[in-house]
Amino acid sequence: MVGPIRTLTHPFDVATTLTAGDEGHYTGHTAPEYSNMVGPFGGITAAILLRAVLADPRRLADPISITVNYAGPIADGPFTIDAQPVRTNRATQHWMLTMTQGDAVTTTATVVCGHRRDTWANTEITPPTAPPADSMTPDVLPDYPSWLGNYEMRFVSGRGPFGPDPEPQPTSASTLWVRDLPVRPLDYPALTAMTDVFFPRIMIRRGAFAAASTISLTTYLHATPETLAAQADSPVLATARAQHFGNGYFDQSAHLWTADGAPLATSHQLVYFKD
Repeated sequence: MVGPIRTLTHPFDVATTLTAGDEGHYTGHTAPEYSNMVGPFGGITAAILLRAVLADPRRLADPISITVNYAGPIADGPFTIDAQPVRTNRATQHWMLTMTQGDAVTTTATVVCGHRRDTWANTEITPPTAPPADSMTPDVLPDYPSWLGNYEMRFVSGRGPFGPDPEPQPTSASTLWVRDLPVRPLDYPALTAMTDVFFPRIMIRRGAFAAASTISLTTYLHATPETLAAQADSPVLATARAQHFGNGYFDQSAHLWTADGAPLATSHQLVYFKD
């Protein structure tokens, strides 16, 4: 299979466009619209890597998890992805991916795809309390970093240093409604990217800007294709908080929900920060 993977014109689809070469090998190019303080927004990188698996004809099931390790900065320009299934079982299929620029590895990832079955189900986490999205006005976000311009955000709490009166907070928790801008139907790559839309928790807790960078991000995709189809382009209810800050790192968990309280995804990430 040779040629572009995506031909749509939405900024997200353009940013995640890959060109297939030999089996499991893809090339792409960074998108300035999704740039962060240093290199691309981490969520778009995760979405690109997941796109490589979704596009591969060897994939046998829907994605259920992805772990991305940001090994080094991604420079503006072209990149190469190698995506290979390393084991296929009856229920799951395991992939390993490497993103490179020149001779340098920038990012590694694992993706697990799995066949979903009708089983007993229960959700122990609960969605945060929030007014309906359509009762709130979208927040005006800064022009920098650029990736913020690709999302509509309506903050319920925890806007941090982007708020009108930033100050230290007793908790790092944030809750908001979020969706792609321009609006587009939710799919697995877009949902994966949304698990990284939260401002670094160190900024929320201390009420000031700080240098911070995600080192590792794991996202668990609970949404079925039917859930995504029903969600369409409606806002996603999202909440995040840190567990521990110290020694230059903190960990951050996030939950994403439909408006009627169905879990779409949960994530956990480790973040490096400077005082």
